[in-house]
Amino acid sequence: MLGWSLGANHAANAFGTAVASRMVKFRDAVILCAGFVILGAVLEGGEGMATYSRLSSTTPNLAFVVTLSAGLSVALMSVLRLPVSTSQAVVGAVVVLGVLRSSLDSSALVKVLLCWLTTPIGAALLAILLYYTVGKLLNRLYPSLFLYDRGLRWALILAGSYAAYALGANNAANVSGVFVGAGMLSPDVACWFAGGTIALGVLTYSRSVMMTLGRDLVHMNAYTAFIAVLAEGATLHLYAWLGVPVSTTQAIVGAVVGMGLIKGGRSINARTLGRILFGWLGTPVICAGVTLLLYGLFLALRLA
Repeated sequence: MLGWSLGANHAANAFGTAVASRMVKFRDAVILCAGFVILGAVLEGGEGMATYSRLSSTTPNLAFVVTLSAGLSVALMSVLRLPVSTSQAVVGAVVVLGVLRSSLDSSALVKVLLCWLTTPIGAALLAILLYYTVGKLLNRLYPSLFLYDRGLRWALILAGSYAAYALGANNAANVSGVFVGAGMLSPDVACWFAGGTIALGVLTYSRSVMMTLGRDLVHMNAYTAFIAVLAEGATLHLYAWLGVPVSTTQAIVGAVVGMGLIKGGRSINARTLGRILFGWLGTPVICAGVTLLLYGLFLALRLA
């Protein structure tokens, strides 16, 4: 359920801007996204598994509590059409249980929190840098308007595929990292499991959030959409190498806001941005509450 919810919510982070700018068809976008998510999870999803294993010790029953709590929280936000942070939901649940059981590794938590803080800021700065440097390169490669539009379409497809790959590499641990820590799955099997379930969410329930992020936050043309997705993918890939699962949503929102700042901030929809920020704040709070309820139930049933 958590993998499905993540895919349904986060497909927008890879292809939302491309679909909203009408450069890529929704059907093509979800097929590409699902395929590259699996590829990224299988090839580079293992590093994040180790981070979750160090964050807090867990058991099979508590791993169930973590993933169910996070899955319910993210699914709720998807119904509300809000792009949210799955990593915040999962880590929030793990931290609550770690505090209750006095098994929290504070040094691992500090590393994760620092990376969370730098994700949207770094993505915004990278997007602004790429906007000017890549623009000069494209103008040299595609002098005519026809070739420019055609080149941008392929650039969006490549950038979206790369972002989907980074999504799988960075978020595989969010789906099944706690099961590795509980000794239920090997890292290799966990990566395949995570990639498959995320891809299922992409294919079945990703359209509504894709429109919220790609169309409602900042009005973008094909070029700014390409730069936003490229900056997001590069940011996620960096943190995947570092072994820290970060917020895919914060990366793409930071990049999109960076595009808005280039235009003087007038194109940023403050109301939509406020709803997204509410989702970021509400997700860990909701997930923490659900985790406490489920943990109390497991204690009552003597399962925890």
